[in-house]
Amino acid sequence: MTSTAMETSVFWIVGTAAILGAVGVVTTRKTVYSAIFLACTMISLAVLYVVAGAPFLGVVQVVVYTGAVLMLFLFVVMLVGVDSAEIPGETIRGQRVTVMATALGFGILLIAGIGRVSVAGSGLGGRDDVSGLAVLIFTKYLWSFELTSALLITAALGAMVLAHRERFCRRKTQRELAAERFRPGGHPTPLPAPGVYARHNAVDVPARLPDGAVCELSVSRTLERRGVVLKLLVADAEEFENVCVEGRVP
Repeated sequence: MTSTAMETSVFWIVGTAAILGAVGVVTTRKTVYSAIFLACTMISLAVLYVVAGAPFLGVVQVVVYTGAVLMLFLFVVMLVGVDSAEIPGETIRGQRVTVMATALGFGILLIAGIGRVSVAGSGLGGRDDVSGLAVLIFTKYLWSFELTSALLITAALGAMVLAHRERFCRRKTQRELAAERFRPGGHPTPLPAPGVYARHNAVDVPARLPDGAVCELSVSRTLERRGVVLKLLVADAEEFENVCVEGRVP
């Protein structure tokens, strides 16, 4: 494949966007911004694959990585939250130095490997990219493909085993859970609201039961300790009794 001026321009533009997106992933402090930069990098790589004559890899890059893996990252961000507090110090001592040394060593190996790569032939045998990749995967790289599949299955099973919680007793039914909730004798349901009268509508005014008695659960215990509710209780009780007596039908 001969490189034209248009392909070279697209390579430099899209490659620069991919590098800037990768730098933004590791430098920004907001998790959502990191996910956006990661999507930019993945889409840029897909464009590079298409320009290089591998549209199948470009579509797989968008569908699998941008559409599936990145969505998984976003779901994790939604579950964890974006406003979680960060620890100012290092959780593991010396991790920054170790990461920098590892990145430097990986970069040296990558540069050395790129310098020895030959572009004599692609090995596809004149086929298109889809059929050529299929032939290479299931003939020359069959064992590597199967070992990778076994490794992924083992990792999935390990995650299931680690996340599984052993149950030492039988599973309780909904009726049993409801009975345990009401058994202590407390008030699992919301407490009654404060009273609403012609002259009062505040949290320090208790509500009335159907028989005219005062509902002590409708006011705060703090107001009772201050003595504010007790004074209102006496005044409202006398007023309520007067209204009941005067409004009674003879």
